[in-house]
Amino acid sequence: MNNNLRVVRLEKGERITDFDCGDDDLNEFIRRDAPLYKEEMLAVSYAVVEIKTNKIVGYFSLANDRVSLSDFENKTEFNRFRKKRFPNEKRLKSYPAAKVCRLGVDVSARGKKVGTAMLDFIKNYFRIENKTGCRFLMVDAYVAALPFYEKNDFLPLNHDDIGKPTRLLCFDLKSISQ
Repeated sequence: MNNNLRVVRLEKGERITDFDCGDDDLNEFIRRDAPLYKEEMLAVSYAVVEIKTNKIVGYFSLANDRVSLSDFENKTEFNRFRKKRFPNEKRLKSYPAAKVCRLGVDVSARGKKVGTAMLDFIKNYFRIENKTGCRFLMVDAYVAALPFYEKNDFLPLNHDDIGKPTRLLCFDLKSISQ
């Protein structure tokens, strides 16, 4: 994370109230739903805090996920995906992934590369010492956010969600050199 920011894991019962990313759904999640997801062990949320001002300038939520046949239009597409990335003996029916469930940047921090810093943090969190045996990061990106995720090296997993409100994107953690 850049030297001006720190990441804080939100603990049970902690609520963020002073945050506005300009999207009602993302604001509502961090203000109301994140503690419920934490309590039910469905997702863990993190605040990104500007060190100098102690202001929350972003947040993200993570959950477990997987890449599997059901994510693809057909078995042929899934096999193409596997063949490019894995030797024959490691071609499984599914592969471990983490999902970036939500990611928001406060309107006051727009243009300061906070979103990219958060994604870099997440990528390195899973890649350094591969803490969970996780190979991919997944995100169901809003169409308006596609350029942001693509700029950060996320790729569409398939083409059957073109024209829908969100697209399933994937980042291969193995693409990060160690």
